[in-house]
Amino acid sequence: MSKEFIYTEIADGIASQIRNGVLKAGDRLPSVRMMCQEHHVSMNTAKRVFLELESQSLIESKPQSGYFVSRLMSVKLPLPEVSRPSLIANNDEPDELISRVYENMGKKGITFFSIGIPSGDLLPQAKLKKEIINATRELKDGGTEYEELQGNLKLRRMIAVRSLQWGGNLNENDLVTTNGGMNALSFCLMALGKPGDTIAIESPCYPGILQLANGLGLNVLELPTHPTTGIEIEALRKVIPQINLCLLIPNFNSPLGSCMPDENKKEIVRFLSEHNIPLIEDDVYGDLYFGSSRPKCCKSFDKDGNVLYCSSISKTLAPGYRVGWIAPGKYKNKIMKLKLLHSTSSISIVNEAVANFLKSGRYEKHLHQMRRALQNNYQNYVQTIADYFPEGTKTSRPQGGLSLWVEFDKKIRTTELYDLAIKQNISIAPGRMFTLQDQFENCMRLCIGLPWTEETQLCLQQVGNLAKKI
Repeated sequence: MSKEFIYTEIADGIASQIRNGVLKAGDRLPSVRMMCQEHHVSMNTAKRVFLELESQSLIESKPQSGYFVSRLMSVKLPLPEVSRPSLIANNDEPDELISRVYENMGKKGITFFSIGIPSGDLLPQAKLKKEIINATRELKDGGTEYEELQGNLKLRRMIAVRSLQWGGNLNENDLVTTNGGMNALSFCLMALGKPGDTIAIESPCYPGILQLANGLGLNVLELPTHPTTGIEIEALRKVIPQINLCLLIPNFNSPLGSCMPDENKKEIVRFLSEHNIPLIEDDVYGDLYFGSSRPKCCKSFDKDGNVLYCSSISKTLAPGYRVGWIAPGKYKNKIMKLKLLHSTSSISIVNEAVANFLKSGRYEKHLHQMRRALQNNYQNYVQTIADYFPEGTKTSRPQGGLSLWVEFDKKIRTTELYDLAIKQNISIAPGRMFTLQDQFENCMRLCIGLPWTEETQLCLQQVGNLAKKI
């Protein structure tokens, strides 16, 4: 067994005990010397275990005393309520609110808790620049020619290889590249839906999906969703006669951060296929897990090609590169026709650069560091919310992703909170953005993809203080 595997295995075991409550806040851990004796490892390996756990904010060291389970692990705010949207399709899009929140995107001097992408400080920008230069040299005619319609072959191969991590077992011919994740979802909805059709989604749901479905003339049916386990499977089963297609974010949904259990994924895939209702799966957050292993996807259980699997690097590596893909199953020909009509080719240089980055192994190293940072951020956010937000505040408990859902007392309206916060150059995402119905007025989504600094903490404290004033 390699030293790398031993240290990871020991750290994961202790982390699991802490998260499951076997080891509680304040509990003392074995010393480095005792760790060596218990696990028959070297001093260096034992120290790496403690460094790994410390980097995840699971433990803290006290001079002359040793290592203890972090007090952050004792902070468990109540969970938000399970959503209960009307089971009548609704199209009341909060256009004006969404425009107000997103019009500031890119402006300097604003702390963006509202935009669900990782900060550039968490991304390997220098390495990506080198890959762009190398791609220009390697590609024929410097990348000025069109790619083949299906997309960069090297990129598709690397995506296929990585699909083994979640049980996808894809090959390069199963994949079609797109210009980002939303472009992938657009192709799927255009290929499978027509105006007047009804689509089932989670509630709350990412605003871009709501706007896209509305723009294509689809009726949106929002379904009850649990903040931890995702869409309620029985609610989806009951509306089968009413719907024509379904779109879900099973892994670390935005904005809740929920992760659907494997048995639910398997059952949903089964009964949607049985009724010949296509399932569009958005898995852009799947690589951002906080645990020891990546969650499976709905596509993992797809036996007849009824699941259209969509993903991208927009939430993990480079939002501005606009690199996405679809594994469209039996709907591949429809997707290819749409790509030919709407874009013909993806951006050659960028796709080649990303393919090389994935092939080099640097992507896995980057993801490991990014996951640690996001988990640390989540724990720091919750601690700050517990200390500075109004009494009775509830938060989701994501096990991955970029989102934290916050629920206040009913008297606190987050549209009003947004107006107060933006005057302080702080941007939040009010809950009303994530629905087409009259709900979530007392909720908001916070992006945990910012570097955790003293300034970030002070801004989050300020949001809490403003909420108290309301």
